Amino acid sequence: MGQPRGTQRYRPTQREDEDALTQAIVALASQYGRYGYRRITALLQRAGWQVGKDRVERIWRREGLKVPKKQKPRGRLWLNDGSCVRLRPTHSNHVWSYDFVSARTHDGRSVRILNLIDEHSRECLLIRVERRWSVMVMKGVPEHIRSDNGPEFVAKDLRKWLADTGAKTLYIEPGSPWENGYCESFNSKLRDEFLNGEIFYSIKELCVLAERWRVHYNTVRPHSSLGYKPPAPETWMTPTGTGCGEVETASRFPLLHTPDGGYLNSEINALH
Repeated sequence: MGQPRGTQRYRPTQREDEDALTQAIVALASQYGRYGYRRITALLQRAGWQVGKDRVERIWRREGLKVPKKQKPRGRLWLNDGSCVRLRPTHSNHVWSYDFVSARTHDGRSVRILNLIDEHSRECLLIRVERRWSVMVMKGVPEHIRSDNGPEFVAKDLRKWLADTGAKTLYIEPGSPWENGYCESFNSKLRDEFLNGEIFYSIKELCVLAERWRVHYNTVRPHSSLGYKPPAPETWMTPTGTGCGEVETASRFPLLHTPDGGYLNSEINALH
């Protein structure tokens, strides 16, 4: 056409919703600081955005967003019969697993948190600072329950009680935490997304915030192994007296922004 190639340039066009989408991504990244762009994409899609992970990643990188390696706390292969590789869960209530996670309150005193999960659904059934087993009344008795060989789990009274309920115990090989992989994975998420980012001034505060995070984990947080869906999106607790105060019916985390600037008032709203 008689025109130098150097004078012909592609002029990119910006989509009309680019600014709104960018604001939504930044807001979600600020709200959920330990989520990467894939989980942010799942939250956006659930909120009504027609967007793929590639576009979210482009905006994510352009805005300089990233998951920090460290965060500042804020106030408020040998396989035995108990291995999760040897016995994989096939349905809900098939295999539960439980473990303790250590934490500290603001005064430096250590506390131990008991986590109980359903390995098949990935649902967190219990987070307790004290030993309470009322969860079996609500969820039923599992076929198996997996744990390590800590003194809390091999105690004769506990083993006898579990046998009386009909649940079979699965103990992993000593020194092989990977054999309890489902629970260890959950423990790492609990520590990374909750414990490491909070300062607890009392056990009561820890109990309330842990229950709030558990409900958020079950009903809102996208889980990568479940296709970025929450483990129990339709599960919400009624006031049965098993939680800490009214936390199980109180508002959870702030609702997600929708493309039109409003808030979700359908499925997710029913969970809050």
